[in-house]
Amino acid sequence: MSNQNNKGTAVVTGASSGIGAVYADRLAGQGYDLVLVARRADRLEELAEKLRYAYKSKVSVISADLADDNDIRRVEKAISADESVTLLVNNAGIGGAQVVATADADLAERMIKVNIVALTRLTRAVLPGLIARKRGAIVNIASVLAFDTSFGGIYSGTKAYVVNFTEALQREVADTGVKAQVVLPGATRTDFWELAGSDIDKLPKEIVMTADDLVDAALVGLARGETVTAPGLADAAKLDAFLSARQGFYGSLHADKPAARYAA
Repeated sequence: MSNQNNKGTAVVTGASSGIGAVYADRLAGQGYDLVLVARRADRLEELAEKLRYAYKSKVSVISADLADDNDIRRVEKAISADESVTLLVNNAGIGGAQVVATADADLAERMIKVNIVALTRLTRAVLPGLIARKRGAIVNIASVLAFDTSFGGIYSGTKAYVVNFTEALQREVADTGVKAQVVLPGATRTDFWELAGSDIDKLPKEIVMTADDLVDAALVGLARGETVTAPGLADAAKLDAFLSARQGFYGSLHADKPAARYAA
């Protein structure tokens, strides 16, 4: 470990730019060593060298395409064997406003593999070690579109999975010393939008957040022990009311016979 305040090693996926790169910077500044994962090896190495110089942290990189089964397993193997890992930030993601009837099936599969399969497998890879060491956290980056299907059911569906997965994960690890957090970014100024084929400049400026502000808020939420962190939500009571109403709705779905409104 590279300094006396070291907090262990943070693994950050999608780390070569945007939200992932900001997480890498902030976590290095907090005393973490880093394992940075992304497809673009040149950008990863450039960022790693910058962070090593700025923070004297130990930074290693893994160039991997998390839509590729072999690459996913290669990353799994590396991080599951690293006993210094105390934090996993599942940030890598693919976006796009595809509707099912016209979506490219291969592109949809890539999105599902990165947004769901890789996130799940990498979480599974590090979780037993975190539990055994009784410390650490899993941070999963979802989206506010987990609650809005207007951007296309494929993308919003993957992010709804991330929300449900993380909430269930937090219940699973509640008494282990490990924490699970899901972050709900709204529109965030990164190259994610261009890669998804959208123009963020068409959105009202008052709803577009910088990646720096988003990550700083998310880290405050993690430090406070939040399971669900919504950086753009001004009134936290709205989140509590939503979660409570959802639980009440779930409780009303069970009966020994169909509701009278379904009588023939």
